[in-house]
Amino acid sequence: MAGPAPGRRQRLRPRPLAALALLLALAPGLPAARAGQAPRPAERGPPVRLFTEEELARYGGEEEDQPIYMAVKGVVFDVTSGKEFYGRGAPYNALTGKDSTRGVAKMSLDPADLTHDTTGLTAEELKSLDDVFTTVYKAKYPIVGYTARRILNEDGSPNLDFKPEDQPHFDIKDEF
Repeated sequence: MAGPAPGRRQRLRPRPLAALALLLALAPGLPAARAGQAPRPAERGPPVRLFTEEELARYGGEEEDQPIYMAVKGVVFDVTSGKEFYGRGAPYNALTGKDSTRGVAKMSLDPADLTHDTTGLTAEELKSLDDVFTTVYKAKYPIVGYTARRILNEDGSPNLDFKPEDQPHFDIKDEF
């Protein structure tokens, strides 16, 4: 095959394998495979799901072989790795098996505060809620789901007006 005619620019054709090799070599955070080894498959956690109040209550740390879940701001976290704090008889067990947003905001274990309702919280309590949500729960515990209350009406039908960005003190880009 003859080369390009004199005076004409040669059009470079993409080389998919070379481009992929370059991408893999330069991409930060991708696991490197050793020569002759297949890369390990990505580890997957449990699927993210929607929890009703009744379903979430099943994960309150009472059963030894069950995971321990709690919700803050409608996000359900698996706090099983903190069993010494959240397990049966532990200091923060009252927060588990429910959405304890108000209790987290107020730093309260009072049963009246163990609810999703943030009505009437002060600016300081709301800031505390956001800080603890980010620096404790999101930083330490995997997200396993969301409470149904975030996206469903009381009768269980979809809330067609739900917009995550309209929820108080909620920023969807920070959750994923």
